[in-house]
Amino acid sequence: MLIVNTPAPVRRSAAAHHARHIDVVHGTAEEVWQSCQRLHALPEIELCKLVPPRSRAVILAPHPDDETLGCGGLIAQLAGMMREIAVVAVSDGERSHPDSSPLAQRLPLLRPAESMAALECLGAGQAQILRARIPDGQIRQHRLELKAWLIAQLRHTDIVFAPWRLDGHPDHETVGEIAAELEHELGCKLVEVPIWGWHWAQPLSGDFPWGRAHKLGFDADTALRKRRALRCYHSQIGRDGERDPVLPAGVLAHFVRPYEVFFL
Repeated sequence: MLIVNTPAPVRRSAAAHHARHIDVVHGTAEEVWQSCQRLHALPEIELCKLVPPRSRAVILAPHPDDETLGCGGLIAQLAGMMREIAVVAVSDGERSHPDSSPLAQRLPLLRPAESMAALECLGAGQAQILRARIPDGQIRQHRLELKAWLIAQLRHTDIVFAPWRLDGHPDHETVGEIAAELEHELGCKLVEVPIWGWHWAQPLSGDFPWGRAHKLGFDADTALRKRRALRCYHSQIGRDGERDPVLPAGVLAHFVRPYEVFFL
């Protein structure tokens, strides 16, 4: 996952732009979210209502790991029910580390392999993997190409899970914006997934769309599968020489809850 500290332009105030600056060290701690009663009181949604029986779940992942971070529990539950799942790898995550990193040359193959291993942990090794091969960090520049590619892949009956359109990362926001356009144009249902939003937003700041948020709970076995899947992303959770992990413990803490939150 490429960390870009300058968020993509959206139609918001300068103050809001500053609030969406991604700081992996000093972001909103999970303890802050857990102290928020609104999070605990979110309405729960049943899996069969979120993804109706005859629909395919399509998870749009700007980078390898986004599908597990935001939807790992969902994927594990659907896989256990033998439901149809497609994971769209928009990029291969090849720019998550600088060129000086010992991992840099290996990332184009390493990161997709980590994603595949994570899906195996989730019990979804048979999920369909669709690779768009859009350059990591340049999805906004290739938005028309990506949109045309997605039009050829999606069905009107699909339930599309895409990053929140205000997630704070330009690649995430562009994918979310395209998914919203395709919901209108193709009829496929969009479900937005906060990922980096957990790290920059504040529970009481007014940025978080509480009115659209719903919670999908899962059992202890599913939670364990997701934790194991997250550990597959060695390139992202391990130190890179003297560099801190791309996904430090404070960020990962948002994704080991026994539920996932979706915006409907």
